[in-house]
Parts: sequence; C-alpha cells; structure tokens
Amino acid sequence: MKKIHLPVVALLLSVLSAAAAPAHAALKDGDIVFHTSRSAQSLAVQRATGSRYSHMGIVLLRGGKPYVFEAVSTVRYTPLAQWTARGNGGHYVAKRLRNADALLTPGAVARLHAGSADYEGRPYDLTFEWSDQRIYCSELVWKLYQRALGVRIGELQKIRSFNLDDPAVRAKMRERYGDKVPMDEPVISPVAMFDSPLLTTVETR
Repeated sequence: MKKIHLPVVALLLSVLSAAAAPAHAALKDGDIVFHTSRSAQSLAVQRATGSRYSHMGIVLLRGGKPYVFEAVSTVRYTPLAQWTARGNGGHYVAKRLRNADALLTPGAVARLHAGSADYEGRPYDLTFEWSDQRIYCSELVWKLYQRALGVRIGELQKIRSFNLDDPAVRAKMRERYGDKVPMDEPVISPVAMFDSPLLTTVETR
C-alpha cells in the first residue's frame, strides 16, 4: 500500500471541508434577501399581499462576511446563516439590482453602510406607518436604497389595496388597529419589492 504524505491528506481534507460548508460567496453588498418568516404575523402578511415571502432584509458585508440588515424586534445586523435558519425550511431567495455593476460602486456601497446607522436600533413597526420612528422590514430596505442611491425598488401601495377580507388578516388588523385602520397609509410590501423589474434573482436556497 502506498503511503500518502500528510500534506496531501491535509489538502484533501481542506478541499472536502470547503465543499461541504455552505457557500454564500455569490452574495454582495446591497443584495436583497427574502424568506418566509415563522413569526406570528407571517400568515397575515402572506395572505394580505398574496406572497410566499413575508420577511426580507439587505445584505451588507462586515469583515468580508455577509450579514442581513433587517427590522425584527429592533433594526439590527444578523449573520446570514442565522437569518436563514429563522426562515421556514431554511429557504431564501437573494436578488440584486440588474445594473448593480454600474450603480453599486464603492461609493454607493459606502453610502448604504453609512445610511444603516440612521436606522440601527429603531423598534419594529407593528402598525406599518411610513414615519421613521419605527421601521418594518420592507420599509427599511426601500428607504435605505431610496435615500442612499435614489433608487425606488417597488411601488408603494395603500393599506386599502391589500386583501383585508381574509380571516387571518382581519384578526391581525383588529389586534393592531382596533376599529381605526389607516386605509390610506402608504405601505411597501415584500412582494412589491420581490416582483420589481429592477431586480434579478442571483441565488435560491
């Protein structure tokens, strides 16, 4: 039997472990990720908007590693693997601006990172208001892109335009608003951003 030199064994083990590890190298600063949340409001969001996906965030690299800047209980940075694990079945979709090479210059990326400081730590907005005092997930990503790059991803809608007749939606609305639903409040939904022609899918897991 031939002897295998230790350096060769080490190289083989290194290659195998790299192949087995989850690779997120395709993701870049500014990518937008979507998944189906397991939160208490996820079903209502899905039925109101007609979307499979109920939560989203923006990828911002820190130390070369992908983090998701998201609005949950507060606005925060979450490691991508941890964010993914919170989604239903660990599934997510990552999208990117179609003209990212032209728009996401180093200066633009720096503005996205700098803009995140305006929102980090803010509380989650349970009533989906358009003010900056509290922030919900799609609002965070939409405003960050619009204010840092002047790019509007997805069209705003009014609350009245969603499917409010579904029982799960009605129950959640009654819990959040009582009898005073702000029907004309502008809202940006995850699905409006997911379906935006400005984005293209770069990864599905």
